[in-house]
Order: sequence, then structure tokens, then C-alpha cells
Amino acid sequence: MWEVIGMGLAGEGIGPARAREQFLREESVEGAVRSPILNSWQRSRSLGLTPEGCELPFRQDLDLDGRLVRAAVPVLDRLQSRFAGRNMNVSLADGRGAVLQRRFGEASLVRHLAAIQSVPGFVFAERFGGTNGIGLALAERQLINVFGAEHFAERSQSSACAAIPVRDLLSGRIEGVLCLGFPLTDADTALNTVIRKAAGVIERRLLEQSSARERALLQAYLDARRHAPGGETSGNGQLGELAESGLDWRDQMILKEKATELITSAQRAAVEVSLPGGRRVTLLSRPVTSASGVEGIVIEAVLPSAHQRVAVPAEAGTPATPLAEQVLAPATPLPGRLPDAAPGRAVATARRPGTPGMPAAMGSTAPDSAARGLVMVGEPGVGTYAVAARRRLELLSEASTRIGTTLDVSRTAHELAEMAVPRLADFITIDLPAAVLRGEEPTDPRSGLHRTVVHGIRDDCPFYPAGEPVDLRPTTPQLRCLAAGEPVLEPDLRAATGWIAQDPGHAQDLLDHHVHSLITVPLLARGIALGVASFYRSADPAPFGDDDRSLAQELATRAAICIDNARRYTREHTMVLALQRSLLPHSFPEQNAVEVASRYMPAESGVGGDWFDVIPLSGTRIAMIVGDVVGHGMHAAATMGRLRIAARNFAELDLGPDEVLTHLDNLVGRLDRDEDAAEAAGSPGIIGATCLYAIYDPTSQQCVMARSGHPPPAIVRPDGTVTFPDLPAGPPLGLGGLPFETAAFHLPEGSQLVLYTDGLIQDRHRDFDRALDRLRQALAHPDRSPEDTCEAVLRTVVPDHPTDDIALLVARTRVLATHRVATWDVASDPACVSGIRAAVTRQLAEWGLDEVVFATELLLSELVTNAIRYGTGPIQVRLLHDRTLICEVSDTSSTAPHLRHAASTDEGGRGLFLVAQLAQAWGTRYTADGKVIWAECALEAPGGKPGAIEAHFDDIPAI
Repeated sequence: MWEVIGMGLAGEGIGPARAREQFLREESVEGAVRSPILNSWQRSRSLGLTPEGCELPFRQDLDLDGRLVRAAVPVLDRLQSRFAGRNMNVSLADGRGAVLQRRFGEASLVRHLAAIQSVPGFVFAERFGGTNGIGLALAERQLINVFGAEHFAERSQSSACAAIPVRDLLSGRIEGVLCLGFPLTDADTALNTVIRKAAGVIERRLLEQSSARERALLQAYLDARRHAPGGETSGNGQLGELAESGLDWRDQMILKEKATELITSAQRAAVEVSLPGGRRVTLLSRPVTSASGVEGIVIEAVLPSAHQRVAVPAEAGTPATPLAEQVLAPATPLPGRLPDAAPGRAVATARRPGTPGMPAAMGSTAPDSAARGLVMVGEPGVGTYAVAARRRLELLSEASTRIGTTLDVSRTAHELAEMAVPRLADFITIDLPAAVLRGEEPTDPRSGLHRTVVHGIRDDCPFYPAGEPVDLRPTTPQLRCLAAGEPVLEPDLRAATGWIAQDPGHAQDLLDHHVHSLITVPLLARGIALGVASFYRSADPAPFGDDDRSLAQELATRAAICIDNARRYTREHTMVLALQRSLLPHSFPEQNAVEVASRYMPAESGVGGDWFDVIPLSGTRIAMIVGDVVGHGMHAAATMGRLRIAARNFAELDLGPDEVLTHLDNLVGRLDRDEDAAEAAGSPGIIGATCLYAIYDPTSQQCVMARSGHPPPAIVRPDGTVTFPDLPAGPPLGLGGLPFETAAFHLPEGSQLVLYTDGLIQDRHRDFDRALDRLRQALAHPDRSPEDTCEAVLRTVVPDHPTDDIALLVARTRVLATHRVATWDVASDPACVSGIRAAVTRQLAEWGLDEVVFATELLLSELVTNAIRYGTGPIQVRLLHDRTLICEVSDTSSTAPHLRHAASTDEGGRGLFLVAQLAQAWGTRYTADGKVIWAECALEAPGGKPGAIEAHFDDIPAI
């Protein structure tokens, strides 16, 4: 008995009887009971059933001699014989759950069983009997086992059963249920194999009945031909034998497809079908009745000779599809799908004109030279199944190309909805967890669901709106399918208690809008549930069936894979974008040379390696740089970060633009060589990079630039004139061996310098010159601030769907006023140092900087003395009053001083140490004529209080 627990009856060591008691006490038993059983218990309770009050109705309007019974009787006889002498009850029920026949392994059982277990006619549908084999098999539409206390009714607690639906293999419709009942102690997993095979035999016998009817129709047609004037009794062949008239297999496929549609229409017709090569064949359809009264349709093909044609109204043929072969080639049928042994048998060919029963209204006959042949014969209903199956195949084929065209989660969900409506469903809703929309993997797909898509044949259906969270109960079909990982079919929503219990008022609104059936399908990809799709039908009077459920599952599976790809892309795109933004400047340093604004916009298809930076330099100058690493993804972003850090380091050396680009070019070349090994191992190397480097000096209003394969900047003059300077292009970074050239431009105060990457103006969907004109028009407003300029450029120049990322840097120039600059020429004589100190003191007093006089005198004394002693004239001293006080001493020597730590016995070597202690920054800048030694002093005395300057000398060793 307790082997049943190992079969999945109960979990966590809890028995079914105890779990049932807890459930009836309204305690949680989730995880302790199999999902189908728990769902059935919940439905039974919501229907108001009680374990003691499950009264079964009795029906007398039973079809005891119908096609199901005729197909099942030999199988039931075989099962009765197999279980002879055992306590086995074999039942056959119809599609309503009403028992049609009962067989017993032990004949004496019938005298000991209650009437409902021994007499045909009682209805075991779940809504009457609660959880039981027959009712649950109809509800779950699959093989079901129910053991002991899993039954809802008290009377069935000591028994067990296995039940399986029996389907019509042509339509997929459930015709009945086969059920085996036995004592709980006799439970055996092998019974599942027995009942599966038995149900399969019944289904094949049902199919044979359809085949027999079609064979009778074919025989009636042949008999009619033999008894017609001039009829032939032999010569029946395949349509392919008409190949001598020019028909190949493609032509035959087209004719078979059209013949299937004509059988479906069940009307007399004459249709002219166009074939490749300009040929036309007439298909004639007419009714035929077999000797047993089976009514069907015969389709004949008439091929006129090269000189004569049948004069009939023309109608366009239908495109060929391999599904027609399923109609004509017998094969083993598949459960739940249209069997290949379907309508229409292979065909007979005759060489004579005229056909018995041809409607006179067609107004034509075939000439003696025309070839005539039977294409297909079958019942209209069977033809309908064939057409429906072909359309389902076409839908799946089209879905493979139309779902997943983008890497956007929401758009992919919309594509699934657009494919399903109206060809499968009238309405569809798709609910995805918020984590999936963010690109993350959901921890529990049943929580945090958001209505992502609502799509249908009309807009007035009151579904929960898209964009809102949805809180669903565990009994709803949506959460049941997510919990089980399987589709849930509700063919009649008026009886779907779990769906109604979610929101009875809302459910009634949907029912009032004629929504009558539902399929919910989990969106499963790589073992992960990403959400749920709900397909509703309202306009089509036929409810969903198992074939529709299979089709919905196939569509959802294809969409789920695309959604998962989009989710993974979204996650990676978010990670790369976060990396990219973390490597870009979060803010710009405070400086007075330019007013700066910037923007970065990633491409739709992925984050690239565009970057920008603003770097303060000595002498109130400012460096601006924009670069672009070719490619997208994590590697491009990481490479961008390496180049940006390197560019800052080279800029800190106070090198010219051409020298900075030379160093970057060498670096990219080394990185490329280092990455060759990684690329051979599968990692991408650096494909290429471009860069534009500019230095602006607010004291001279000069801007010096150089570029390496990068688009030239735009200069906006104060009068609104926009120019793109003729700046030497230079090779892209990494080529090596070629020099970079600089160009200098005078930028009046208030000019705007606009640096950008090629993604702003280059796009394969628009003309380059037109994009450049739009940029010029957007920039021709000198009164705008840099922030407003960035917004205007993004609004008017950026393409709707950028294929490359964009970096934009806009700088409005400022000028350091001449009264804030003081310059003195110094003779190469140490005696002149005192005169310079006095002049500097007067200038600082004039600027109101008395607090830094002492430190500045010491700095300049040391710097001027070193220039006189070690440098080469002429020597010049310059003071710049900006955010800091900048002291510069220039000479024409290229020898730079070096800071060293003097020993206590050394008589010199402490000058630069003193400079480093007094200045907040100092350094050397090389020029075309020599060098400049500079030092910056804070405008507030170090430490912010009197005596702090003197405190610096405590760290200097005594002389």
C-alpha cells in the first residue's frame, strides 16, 4: 500500500489521509499533496461539495451502441479476460463522465458493490463526484491515478483507480474515459502501461471506423463510374500517372491542398487552379453517398489538352504545403494531433470524358483528349480537421520568423500576442515577473507578476490592464500552470471555479463579453518559468481543445526562448551599461576655463566604448578628450576604461595633444599585441579606437587640437557661425608609425567647442551630409547654455534607433581677465631676485592676497634662483590669479628639476622640498621654447590660521 507514497502520493512524510484531514480543516497542505489532486480538492470545495454529500446523477440518454462503444467492446473483453479472478473494475465512460459499460475481473463483485460502482449510467464528472478517476481525467485531460484518501468522497477511501481519456485521433476531441478501479492494496505502476495501451487500441479502432467510411465512399464512387455509360472497370491509378500531361509532384501537391479545402466546403463546385508554368487544372467537387449512408465529397481533376480547356469560372489556387501529404500518405497517428491516415485516399485515373452526377449548372464537359482523375474523397468534417491542422502548421512556421525579432522582453511578448490573435485565440494576456522585465532570473515566477500584454480582436474586453501588477490566487489556472509547469485548459469558463474565485465580478464581466474558454501556458525556457500566457476564446463558438492546447504550448515555448534571450541580453546590457557609466566621469572638476555639459547615449543594440573626459591642466588650461572604441559589449567598455585612465595619466604629464595621442597609439598597439593570445583562445581583441584631444588656454584664448581618425569638432562662434575646422585626421589608434599633427584655433570668449563621436552623425539609414546639416542647425544658437545645447542636439540630430553609442561634450569658453595676469622678465642675475620679490609683493597686495605673500615669496625665490642657476635665459615670471594663485617661471632650457630628500649633512637640495611643502601642486611643463616650472598656492593660507605657514618649516631638516 505505501509504495504509493513513492509514486508521488504525498511528501514530507505525511500520509494522504492526514493531508486530506488538514485540507478539510482549511490548513495548508501545499507540497504535501500532488498538484492535480490538490487542485481537484480545491475545485470540489469551491463547488460546495462535501465528502459525505457527493451525489451522482443518473442518466438514461446513453448511446450504448455508438461508435465509442463499438470501438471499445473488444478491448473491454480483453481486459476482463486479463483481470479474471481479480478485484478489478473496468469502466468506460463517455465525454460527459457517464459510465457506458462496466466489466469485472471477478464476476461476483457486482453483487457486493453499490449501484454507482456497478450500474452504467451514473455520471462521475468532477462537479458531481469531486475528486475521482473519471472526473479528474476529464478535468486534467491526461492519465490520472487516484489513491485512497485522495478521493474526495468518503465512499471511495479504500479504493484506487487509474483513468485515461480516449480521443478521436482526427479531431483530438475526448470521446470518453477508460478507468481501472481496484483495492488500494493492489496499486501497481504497471497498470498505467496497461491502460495506456488499451486506450491507444480504442483510439485506433475509432480511426479505423473513419477509414472504413472513407473506403465505402471511394467504393461508391468507383461503382458509379463502372455503371456509367462507357465506364471502365480497371485502370485505377495515382494522380502522379498524369505526369505525361505535365504534372509533377509540386503540381500534385497544390491540387491536393485545394481538394482538401473543397471537401471542407461540402459543396458542388468547379474551381480552376493555377499551377506553376502558367498551366490551369479544373477541380470538380460533388457529393457521394456510400451504400451504408455515409455522405462525402469526391474531388476530380480535369486536365484539358493543349488545344482545349474546360470553360469554368477561375479561382486562385492555394499555396502548397507539406501537410497535404498527411492527408494522402497513411502513417502511424500521433496522440493529440491530426493523424497522417486522414481523409482522402490515393486516387484513380480515367482517360475518358464525363462524370456521373456532374452538375448541369457547370455548363461544360471535358473533351475526349482531356485527362480526368480522382484527386481525393472524404467526409467534410475530416477535411475540416486537415485544413485546421495545415493552418496550425503554417502558424508555427510563421511564428518562427516573427517572434523574437528584437532583444526586448516586452516587444517579444507582444509578438507572441500578435501571432496568436486571431488565428488561435480572440484575446491573450501575458504576465511576467518584474524581475524578468529587468533582465533578472525570477526566484518565484508566481509572485510579482505584472500584466505585460493585453491584446485581442477588440478593445472593450475588461481584462486587467497592461502595466499593472496582478495578484493571482493559487487556484487560478495561471498559477496552477506555473506550479505544475504544464498548460491548463479550461474549455468552459462558467465551470472554472478557480478562475471565477479570483474575482467573481471581473469574471462575470468577461463572461458577459462572451469569453467562454481559456488555455494558460507557462513560458518555460531552459527549465525556468518566465511568466504565463493566457489565451481566451470568445468569437469562435467552438471551445478550445487539446490540439489548441498543444499549439498554444508550442507557440509559448518558442516565445519563451526568445523572451529568455531578450532577458539575458537585457541583463548583460544593464551590466555593461552600468560598467560603462561607472567608467565615465560622474562630474567635472571645478575650473574657470570653460562651462561644460555632456551626454552619453548607448546604442539600442548594445553598449559600446564611447567616452569623454575633462582634465584641468597647469596654467588654468583645460584638456577635453572624446574617444571611441570600436565594438560593443563588456570588452569594449573595459577597453574604454583602460584608455580613459591612460589618457588622464598622459594628460597629467602636461604633454601636447599630438604627444598624448602618440602615447595612446603606442598603448593600443601594445594592448593589441597582448590580446593576440587571448583572441586565439576565443576572447576578442581590440578592433580599433579613435580619439580627439583638445587643450584650451583661457589666458590666450588659444585651442590646440589633434585627432586620430576621429570626426572633427564643431566650433560655434559668438555670432552663431558654425564651422567644422579642417583638422588633420591622423590614423586611428593602434596603427603605429605615423605622426599626429596639431592645429591651433583662436576661440573668442563665449565660443562653444562641440566634441562628439561618430554615432551622432553616422547612421546607415540616413545621409551623412544631411545629418551634418541638422547638427549645424542645432548648434547655431550661441545664446544657449551647454546643457541646452546638448538637449537640442539629442532631440534633433540623434536617430530614432541609434545603432552606435554616442558621446557628446559641449564646452563654452571663458577668458581669464588681463588684470588677473602679471608677467615680469628676469635677467640672469641673482641680484634680480629681490626685485622680483618686491614686485610680486606689490601685485599680491593689489589683488588683496596679503595672506599668501610670505609663501609666494619663498616659492618664487627658489624657482627664480634655480632658473638663473641651472636654466637658460630669457627667464620670465608669471602670476595667474584664478581659483588658486599660480606661480610660473619659464626659461629656454629643457632640463627639469627633480625632487630629492637631502641628507642632514647636505648643504643644498632642499629647495624643491620647500616648494612641495608650500604649494598644493607643482610641476614642469615643456613648451616649444623650453619649459615652465609652476606651483599652485591655495588662496587661503595652509591650515587656515596664522602661523600655519611657519609650521611647514618644522618638517625641514636643519641646515
